[in-house]
Amino acid sequence: MNGAESLVRTLHGAGVEVCFANPGTSEMQFVDALDRTNLLRCVLGLFEGVVTGAADGYARMAGKPAVTLLHLAPGLANAGANMHNARKARTPMLNLVGDHAVRHLAYDAPLTGDVAGAAAPFSDWVRTATHAATIAQDAAEGLAAARSKPGQVATLIAPADIGWDEGGVVAAPVSPTPARAIDPATLDAAAAALGPDTLLLVGGAVLEDTATLALLAGIAERTGAALMAPTSNRRIERGAGRVNLAKIPYPVDMALEVLARFRHAILIETQAPVAFFAYPDRPSLVLPEGCEVIPLAAFDQDGPAAVAALAEACGARPHTPAD
Repeated sequence: MNGAESLVRTLHGAGVEVCFANPGTSEMQFVDALDRTNLLRCVLGLFEGVVTGAADGYARMAGKPAVTLLHLAPGLANAGANMHNARKARTPMLNLVGDHAVRHLAYDAPLTGDVAGAAAPFSDWVRTATHAATIAQDAAEGLAAARSKPGQVATLIAPADIGWDEGGVVAAPVSPTPARAIDPATLDAAAAALGPDTLLLVGGAVLEDTATLALLAGIAERTGAALMAPTSNRRIERGAGRVNLAKIPYPVDMALEVLARFRHAILIETQAPVAFFAYPDRPSLVLPEGCEVIPLAAFDQDGPAAVAALAEACGARPHTPAD
């Protein structure tokens, strides 16, 4: 078994079902492994930005990590814009990027480039495979990084010879890093701050769970606190019978006006809202000056669990709108 096949079998064993690909010569051994094993569905994209955009959308909606197969540093650069979007959305994504064979790198072929350097601005985890026997373990660890709370972009660089060399070893799945626990003192502070002049600003996994949104609506109904979501989000559950959350307006003046009345802001899987761009005579942070910010759950903590704990603390029950 070569390194490429061991990698494909490892990803399949860890639950990956789809690979979005724009491969070139340096990735043919991985294309061959996908074809021979028939373990992952391979979706071809004719431009690398389409590949990473499709992978981002798939992971957001399916709730499963997306895997891409890209070609060298130039192909990775073409993919960068939608890798940026995925990283900002905290979408779980593993990019497999081919590189020249190790022995070929010294000759500065026309498509030689700094793959790791191209990956760094758009990735939370970057590694270069060094041996056919360990590339599958590298992939398992990259996938675990991508799956770790709150979701990350991981990039594994795969030199061509590491993929075609024999000696591949299938690796067992690696568990992702679990969410950090909520701080009890911060929970107490959040519960004490609930009231009509308090904003509950929620993002991440909270917006993707109908039951958690209903519990948030119950907290708002009981305490008078307002519910909002950030301007941009990975995904929001919407439709009849679901809570309809307002979002912070994109224009800075509208955001300042909407948020002006709040004296407390409880943040759950989001950060304090920031203007998209700087403007003369406008602040970068759009919460009112002096507003108490309570970070109940950071991005790497369990937002739905934080909502449940906050509901228990204030005696709230789920509330679902009639329409």
